[in-house]
Amino acid sequence: MFTGIIEAFGTVVALDPENENLHITIECPFTSELKVDQSVSHNGVCLTVTAIQNNQYTVTAIAETLRKTNVGLLSVNEMVNLERSMVMNGRIDGHIVQGHVDTAGVCTSIEDQQGSWKFTFEYDEELNMITVEKGSVCINGVSLTVIDSGRNTFSVAIIPFTYNHTNFKALREGSVVNIEFDILGKYISKYLSLKS
Repeated sequence: MFTGIIEAFGTVVALDPENENLHITIECPFTSELKVDQSVSHNGVCLTVTAIQNNQYTVTAIAETLRKTNVGLLSVNEMVNLERSMVMNGRIDGHIVQGHVDTAGVCTSIEDQQGSWKFTFEYDEELNMITVEKGSVCINGVSLTVIDSGRNTFSVAIIPFTYNHTNFKALREGSVVNIEFDILGKYISKYLSLKS
Protein backbone atom coordinates (compact mmCIF):
# COMPACT_ATOMS: atom_id res chain seq x y z
CA MET A 1 0.00 0.00 0.00
CA PHE A 2 1.11 3.53 -0.80
CA THR A 3 -0.11 7.06 -0.18
CA GLY A 4 0.53 8.66 -3.56
CA ILE A 5 3.04 11.13 -2.08
CA ILE A 6 6.20 10.86 -4.19
CA GLU A 7 9.41 10.48 -2.19
CA ALA A 8 12.01 10.90 -4.89
CA PHE A 9 12.85 10.66 -8.55
CA GLY A 10 14.60 7.61 -9.85
CA THR A 11 16.55 7.48 -13.08
CA VAL A 12 16.29 4.47 -15.39
CA VAL A 13 19.83 3.22 -15.99
CA ALA A 14 19.13 -0.09 -17.78
CA LEU A 15 16.27 -1.95 -19.45
CA ASP A 16 16.83 -5.67 -20.02
CA PRO A 17 14.09 -7.70 -21.73
CA GLU A 18 13.91 -11.40 -20.93
CA ASN A 19 11.20 -13.46 -22.60
CA GLU A 20 7.97 -11.55 -21.82
CA ASN A 21 9.50 -9.72 -18.85
CA LEU A 22 11.38 -6.46 -18.55
CA HIS A 23 14.10 -6.00 -15.90
CA ILE A 24 14.41 -2.33 -15.00
CA THR A 25 17.42 -0.95 -13.14
CA ILE A 26 16.90 2.33 -11.30
CA GLU A 27 19.27 4.70 -9.55
CA CYS A 28 17.74 6.61 -6.65
CA PRO A 29 18.66 8.44 -3.43
CA PHE A 30 17.17 5.83 -1.07
CA THR A 31 18.61 2.66 -2.65
CA SER A 32 20.79 2.08 0.44
CA GLU A 33 17.60 1.78 2.54
CA LEU A 34 16.00 -0.85 0.31
CA LYS A 35 16.15 -4.60 0.62
CA VAL A 36 15.43 -7.38 -1.83
CA ASP A 37 11.73 -8.38 -1.85
CA GLN A 38 10.54 -4.88 -0.89
CA SER A 39 7.72 -3.17 -2.82
CA VAL A 40 8.35 0.19 -4.45
CA SER A 41 5.90 2.24 -6.51
CA HIS A 42 7.31 3.25 -9.93
CA ASN A 43 5.02 5.81 -11.61
CA GLY A 44 2.29 4.19 -9.53
CA VAL A 45 3.18 0.59 -10.41
CA CYS A 46 4.03 -1.64 -7.45
CA LEU A 47 7.16 -3.63 -8.37
CA THR A 48 9.34 -5.87 -6.21
CA VAL A 49 13.04 -5.20 -5.70
CA THR A 50 14.94 -8.23 -7.03
CA ALA A 51 18.56 -7.03 -6.81
CA ILE A 52 20.57 -4.19 -5.28
CA GLN A 53 24.04 -3.02 -6.26
CA ASN A 54 25.60 0.19 -4.94
CA ASN A 55 23.08 3.00 -5.53
CA GLN A 56 21.05 1.02 -8.09
CA TYR A 57 18.33 -1.59 -7.74
CA THR A 58 16.43 -3.79 -10.17
CA VAL A 59 12.74 -4.66 -10.47
CA THR A 60 10.94 -6.89 -12.98
CA ALA A 61 7.74 -6.08 -14.86
CA ILE A 62 5.86 -9.08 -16.24
CA ALA A 63 3.72 -9.17 -19.40
CA GLU A 64 0.49 -8.23 -17.57
CA THR A 65 2.15 -5.12 -16.12
CA LEU A 66 3.62 -4.17 -19.48
CA ARG A 67 0.19 -4.49 -21.13
CA LYS A 68 -1.68 -2.31 -18.65
CA THR A 69 0.85 0.42 -17.81
CA ASN A 70 3.39 2.76 -19.35
CA VAL A 71 6.31 0.78 -17.89
CA GLY A 72 7.11 -0.76 -21.28
CA LEU A 73 7.53 2.76 -22.70
CA LEU A 74 10.30 3.73 -20.26
CA SER A 75 13.66 4.70 -21.71
CA VAL A 76 17.16 4.92 -20.26
CA ASN A 77 17.74 8.25 -18.42
CA GLU A 78 13.99 8.79 -17.96
CA MET A 79 12.82 10.07 -14.57
CA VAL A 80 10.42 7.86 -12.61
CA ASN A 81 8.25 8.86 -9.63
CA LEU A 82 9.16 6.65 -6.66
CA GLU A 83 7.47 5.88 -3.34
CA ARG A 84 8.23 3.17 -0.83
CA SER A 85 5.30 1.38 0.80
CA MET A 86 3.53 3.24 3.58
CA VAL A 87 4.40 2.90 7.24
CA MET A 88 1.18 2.17 9.12
CA ASN A 89 2.07 4.29 12.15
CA GLY A 90 2.27 7.57 10.22
CA ARG A 91 -0.01 10.05 8.53
CA ILE A 92 -1.53 9.23 5.16
CA ASP A 93 -1.02 12.52 3.36
CA GLY A 94 -2.48 11.39 0.04
CA HIS A 95 -5.01 8.56 -0.18
CA ILE A 96 -4.74 4.78 -0.01
CA VAL A 97 -3.07 3.66 -3.23
CA GLN A 98 -2.58 -0.02 -3.97
CA GLY A 99 0.05 0.30 -6.68
CA HIS A 100 -2.21 -1.79 -8.90
CA VAL A 101 -2.60 0.35 -12.02
CA ASP A 102 -5.96 -0.05 -13.75
CA THR A 103 -5.01 1.28 -17.14
CA ALA A 104 -2.79 3.58 -19.11
CA GLY A 105 -4.40 6.87 -20.15
CA VAL A 106 -3.39 9.76 -22.36
CA CYS A 107 -2.82 13.39 -21.45
CA THR A 108 -5.12 15.35 -23.78
CA SER A 109 -4.40 18.90 -22.62
CA ILE A 110 -2.24 20.96 -20.28
CA GLU A 111 -3.46 24.40 -19.33
CA ASP A 112 -1.18 26.90 -17.58
CA GLN A 113 -3.39 28.64 -15.02
CA GLN A 114 -0.84 31.21 -13.85
CA GLY A 115 0.17 29.54 -10.61
CA SER A 116 -1.01 25.98 -11.25
CA TRP A 117 -1.56 23.66 -14.20
CA LYS A 118 -4.73 21.86 -15.26
CA PHE A 119 -4.00 18.45 -16.78
CA THR A 120 -6.77 16.55 -18.58
CA PHE A 121 -6.61 12.81 -19.20
CA GLU A 122 -8.61 10.34 -21.25
CA TYR A 123 -8.92 6.57 -20.83
CA ASP A 124 -10.71 3.69 -22.58
CA GLU A 125 -14.46 4.12 -22.10
CA GLU A 126 -14.97 0.35 -22.16
CA LEU A 127 -13.24 0.07 -18.78
CA ASN A 128 -16.42 1.41 -17.21
CA MET A 129 -14.42 3.20 -14.51
CA ILE A 130 -15.63 6.36 -12.84
CA THR A 131 -14.16 9.49 -11.35
CA VAL A 132 -16.02 12.13 -9.38
CA GLU A 133 -15.26 15.78 -8.69
CA LYS A 134 -13.33 16.11 -5.43
CA GLY A 135 -12.64 12.36 -5.49
CA SER A 136 -9.19 10.80 -5.54
CA VAL A 137 -7.22 9.40 -8.46
CA CYS A 138 -3.60 8.32 -8.81
CA ILE A 139 -1.62 9.41 -11.88
CA ASN A 140 1.91 8.02 -12.31
CA GLY A 141 1.88 7.28 -8.59
CA VAL A 142 0.78 10.78 -7.53
CA SER A 143 -2.31 11.11 -5.32
CA LEU A 144 -4.52 13.82 -6.83
CA THR A 145 -7.99 15.33 -6.53
CA VAL A 146 -10.31 15.27 -9.55
CA ILE A 147 -11.59 18.74 -10.50
CA ASP A 148 -13.59 17.89 -13.65
CA SER A 149 -15.06 14.48 -14.43
CA GLY A 150 -16.52 13.21 -17.70
CA ARG A 151 -17.55 9.79 -18.99
CA ASN A 152 -13.97 8.71 -19.71
CA THR A 153 -12.06 11.91 -19.01
CA PHE A 154 -11.07 13.88 -15.96
CA SER A 155 -8.88 16.82 -15.00
CA VAL A 156 -6.59 17.49 -12.05
CA ALA A 157 -4.93 20.68 -10.84
CA ILE A 158 -1.20 20.52 -10.19
CA ILE A 159 0.37 22.93 -7.70
CA PRO A 160 3.94 24.16 -8.25
CA PHE A 161 5.42 21.85 -5.58
CA THR A 162 3.91 18.75 -7.21
CA TYR A 163 4.90 19.98 -10.67
CA ASN A 164 8.53 20.46 -9.61
CA HIS A 165 8.87 17.29 -7.49
CA THR A 166 7.26 14.72 -9.80
CA ASN A 167 7.52 13.85 -13.47
CA PHE A 168 4.42 15.94 -14.24
CA LYS A 169 6.83 18.59 -15.52
CA ALA A 170 7.91 16.14 -18.25
CA LEU A 171 4.36 15.37 -19.45
CA ARG A 172 3.15 16.71 -22.78
CA GLU A 173 -0.09 16.34 -24.73
CA GLY A 174 -0.09 12.74 -25.91
CA SER A 175 2.00 11.45 -22.97
CA VAL A 176 0.90 8.04 -21.70
CA VAL A 177 0.35 7.85 -17.93
CA ASN A 178 -0.58 5.16 -15.42
CA ILE A 179 -4.01 5.55 -13.81
CA GLU A 180 -5.19 3.89 -10.62
CA PHE A 181 -8.80 4.73 -9.84
CA ASP A 182 -10.04 5.11 -6.28
CA ILE A 183 -10.74 1.70 -4.72
CA LEU A 184 -14.23 2.69 -3.51
CA GLY A 185 -15.17 3.84 -7.00
CA LYS A 186 -13.94 0.54 -8.42
CA TYR A 187 -16.15 -1.45 -6.03
CA ILE A 188 -19.18 0.69 -6.88
CA SER A 189 -18.53 0.36 -10.61
CA LYS A 190 -18.19 -3.44 -10.32
CA TYR A 191 -21.34 -3.70 -8.20
CA LEU A 192 -23.37 -1.67 -10.69
CA SER A 193 -22.12 -3.73 -13.63
CA LEU A 194 -23.16 -6.95 -11.87
CA LYS A 195 -26.63 -5.52 -11.11
CA SER A 196 -27.37 -4.67 -14.75
